[in-house]
Amino acid sequence: MDEALKLLDSTDIYKRILDHADEGVNVVDKTGMLIFVNKVSAEYCNSQPSEMIGRQIEDFYPNAMLLNVIRTKKAVLGEKIHFVGKKKYVCSSFPIELNGKFVGAYSVFRDVQEIEDLNRRVRYLEMQVSLTKPEADMAAVVNYGGTLNEVFNRAKRAVGSIGGPRHSIITGESGTGKTMLANLMYNYAKKIGVIGQNAPFIEINCAQFTNPDIAAMEIFGSEEGAYTGSKKKQGLFEQAHGGILFLDEAHTLENYQNLLLKAIESGKIRRIGGSKDIKINVIIIAASTRDLKDVLLPELYQRLAQYEMYLPSLRERSLEEKEQLFNHFVKKYEQAVKEAHNINYHVKFTPKAKQMLLDAVYPRNVRQFRDVINYSIDSSSPLLEDIAGQSDIVNTVTEKDIPFDIAEIEVPKNENPAPEAEIKEEKITPEVAKIIDKMIKEGKGPRKISNELKALGYPIEYYKVAYYIKTNKK
Repeated sequence: MDEALKLLDSTDIYKRILDHADEGVNVVDKTGMLIFVNKVSAEYCNSQPSEMIGRQIEDFYPNAMLLNVIRTKKAVLGEKIHFVGKKKYVCSSFPIELNGKFVGAYSVFRDVQEIEDLNRRVRYLEMQVSLTKPEADMAAVVNYGGTLNEVFNRAKRAVGSIGGPRHSIITGESGTGKTMLANLMYNYAKKIGVIGQNAPFIEINCAQFTNPDIAAMEIFGSEEGAYTGSKKKQGLFEQAHGGILFLDEAHTLENYQNLLLKAIESGKIRRIGGSKDIKINVIIIAASTRDLKDVLLPELYQRLAQYEMYLPSLRERSLEEKEQLFNHFVKKYEQAVKEAHNINYHVKFTPKAKQMLLDAVYPRNVRQFRDVINYSIDSSSPLLEDIAGQSDIVNTVTEKDIPFDIAEIEVPKNENPAPEAEIKEEKITPEVAKIIDKMIKEGKGPRKISNELKALGYPIEYYKVAYYIKTNKK
């Protein structure tokens, strides 16, 4: 130990430097006694360097790599170790020799938990993107059949007709898959060579523009000096050249319909403030939750509606179609887990859980159906820290894993559910609210509460009770 201390005493400047390092540094003699600890290492142990020096390394770091170095007199590089709780470090430890004699060892380590948490979040986000991204191939969903067969046939003809691709319109309620269909058409067009493999797909929500001048500049571009502070800028038409321009919520186009019509008819656009025509070759897909025939100029509607496709809501689809959608989303979840964690994940549903999901009301249609299925699987799945090293896992989703608002607000037999807007407008008086709160504390569910309220003279339907509970969670 004396020889090692002399070494440190002769290099006091290095001790001061190491105290300002981002990594933790420990130095021990050949018995494992700490002879130097920098501030970072002491902070990891909620201690002070002066309190640690002179004590054994294992008093503070029970799994210290330095102990292995003392035993083997060999360096240990990049070893991950766990310390207290969920803290994790990557540590490198080295022997110290003086005049060819082993006198101790030192280690340099840093906390990698934050990095691993970030990587985990990135993998989670990648998985969520995988779960929600549109299908790349029309064949992946065309097998649903039923009400979608004709839709997909028309979609393929819109971009794959022998006479050339046409502009088209997609209508349907929110969440029925209009964006997905537009992406399917885009990928199909690339597949058959109508557009190039690197052709752009430019999507814009027209409802985001409250100012018609800003909308025009975004869509058609602008030249420097067109207005105070304006710069030369490509518009969406130019960005979509050679590909597809997807205009979502197209019923809000009213402020610039004439410019759009001119661009479609001439195949040219002119930037705002510009004097030069720019040729564009763009396939336009317009989507809306409304009938565009009622809101667009007749000439513009005629140009866009060369092919028009209506996507049915989930309630308009047969049980068989809903079950095929259900199986599709479950399989997609399993594939996402495989891609993110290299785990063969097999998801099963109890008969009751599956039936609850198939029978539930989905005001936001397919998108909500998909999200509820994903949530249910998430709720039943094990944590990553509990499956370390496993490559094949079977998971069962039960009715307890179904989200509350879906589990309780299900379609009753021979009863039409109230639209979401009606549920939101329902007023529950403070008097009734107190009764409901009391019943909730007693562990009663919405349907039972509704029945008891009716018996007390308050004819409030169960879905209204369920909505009250959902929006008043403490």
